[in-house]
Amino acid sequence: MFVAGGNLVKNTSYKVVIPFYGYAALSFLLSTILIMQNTVAFTQHYFNPYTLAITHTLALGWGTMIILGASHQLFPVLIEGKLHSNLLAHLSFYFAAIGIPLLVFSFYKFNMGIVAQTGAILINLSIICYIANLIMSISKSKKGNVHAIFAITAAFWLILTTGLGLLLIYNFTYNILSQDSLYYLSFHAHMGIIGWFLVMVLGVGFRLIPMFLISKYENKKILWFVYALINGGLLSFIPIIFMSLEFGLYLIPIVLIGMGIILFGYYIKQSYSKRIRKKVDGQVRISMVSVAFMVVPVLILVGIITVFTSMNNVKFVLLYGFTIFFGWITAIILGMTFKTLPFIIWNKVYHNIAGLGKTPNPKELFSTPIFIATTAAYIIGFVVFGYGIVSTDLLILKVGAVFLLATALLYNLNVFKILFHKAQLK
Repeated sequence: MFVAGGNLVKNTSYKVVIPFYGYAALSFLLSTILIMQNTVAFTQHYFNPYTLAITHTLALGWGTMIILGASHQLFPVLIEGKLHSNLLAHLSFYFAAIGIPLLVFSFYKFNMGIVAQTGAILINLSIICYIANLIMSISKSKKGNVHAIFAITAAFWLILTTGLGLLLIYNFTYNILSQDSLYYLSFHAHMGIIGWFLVMVLGVGFRLIPMFLISKYENKKILWFVYALINGGLLSFIPIIFMSLEFGLYLIPIVLIGMGIILFGYYIKQSYSKRIRKKVDGQVRISMVSVAFMVVPVLILVGIITVFTSMNNVKFVLLYGFTIFFGWITAIILGMTFKTLPFIIWNKVYHNIAGLGKTPNPKELFSTPIFIATTAAYIIGFVVFGYGIVSTDLLILKVGAVFLLATALLYNLNVFKILFHKAQLK
């Protein structure tokens, strides 16, 4: 979902991209603060005001905002053209930046009135601006590829997700849907998780991880197979949930999506084995670990289905959601942020003065010791908090939450160190 390098940075103004990064970092911090304050919510049913607020802070403020920002920069590279409109990109940011806190606040207070409705409308306007920008950009481009198809498909899944979310908000007050909002929650969540996050991350991961590895491996047939498996799996989920078919049939979309993830892992493994750059830095290693994390939610889902009749599955549903947002999504963002943001800021600060003296390397714009500490805190927090969910032990959950909060604080420290970097010529 990210891109770096001299020519790539020039396609879209840094003024478009930077606000998304800063907003996402602060949203990540806010989500860990909310977790710290409401740890007990992770011992209860997943449909409660606090987990809803935390989930949407992570899904919209953290994951979606950083993907929106980075893809405004990446998409022109995929289509070998220019972003159609910086204005639409700015509007996309401002609509979402206002709408997200309104929606999160409403979930936290569990008031689905005018504030929640306004927030949901603004978020949908943001996504409409984003999709319009992509469509206009690709219409002016003479070249498209499978990576661009992944991105535009993910964007359409996103607007379906936020559109259904808007209907669910209004359904609390006006009963406009045939069932209550909880009935549609699973489909709403999986359109966002699989259709938006997974399709986008896979499509862009196919492009960026081999690029950062400087790998010679390429196999477009695998990309198309993955595209078909992931989207086919999500589409097969629709009749199962809305026709209330046998619960075991959920294995069909799970198997299809699981096969897609395994093929993606195979592609990355081949890229790694045929890389030219033998030394792989820490940022890329974390992102590659996130590929392994993709399998964890699939295994948890299989576990839920196979033991559903004999065990209480609520804590496993919580664990499933936790591994998605704090597993592969957070892992890939933590890794790729520091492969991309330094190049964006370096280009902003040094582009016009690079010949006047010796400039620092982009990787010198952030602190490696802080990055290492962030990684350590993240791994400990992820493992401990995940175990706390399964054991429903409040003390373990609280310890895990402390490490997750430390992760967010350290991440923000490094991100804003980069964002406020001033020219340092030698």
